[in-house]
Amino acid sequence: MLGSGAFGEVRVCVHRENGAQRAVKVLRKSHMDEDEKRMFFNEINILKDLDHPNILKMYEFFEDDKRYYIVTDICKGGELFDEIVARGKFTEKDASVLMKQVLGCINYCHTNNIVHRDLKPENILLESNKAFDQIKIIDFGTSLVIKDGEKLDEKLGTPYYIAPEVLAKNYGSKCDIWSCGVITYIILSGIPPFNGASD
Repeated sequence: MLGSGAFGEVRVCVHRENGAQRAVKVLRKSHMDEDEKRMFFNEINILKDLDHPNILKMYEFFEDDKRYYIVTDICKGGELFDEIVARGKFTEKDASVLMKQVLGCINYCHTNNIVHRDLKPENILLESNKAFDQIKIIDFGTSLVIKDGEKLDEKLGTPYYIAPEVLAKNYGSKCDIWSCGVITYIILSGIPPFNGASD
């Protein structure tokens, strides 16, 4: 067991023929409503077409009567969020290596007309050696394929990282760049750039 949440759990699995370790996310269908299932299948459809070293690779997808199973890369270094909490703040060198990976990945997504819409330290995984040149971006459940110049009006994301244009319901792929700026600020200073008494 690597972790568990509201819908299911993540476990280590081993490929029987080549011995490669992978992660398998096991989700209970009974714990998901229709909107959550829609987001889940959206993530599957987007991940199957993405091939970038900094995006969590999906190898296989299965389902049975009770559960969905997604087999992906395994990242044993935990979330960037936990590393920020442990360190307090990063050196400029570590921050630049990390953000180069994040921005390269987002550029790849935008070039392929995909907007992530929920970039945050919890959605960036590290390898067990904590090297920032091997990060993996996860959670493409709120991602969307968009046309050039298309404006979106769905208000979603995570309060600390959400662009003002998203709240105004008039935004495009650049909302991801705002989130990257907030992440950069947090890893360099150890505190969020915008604060308030409530979300």
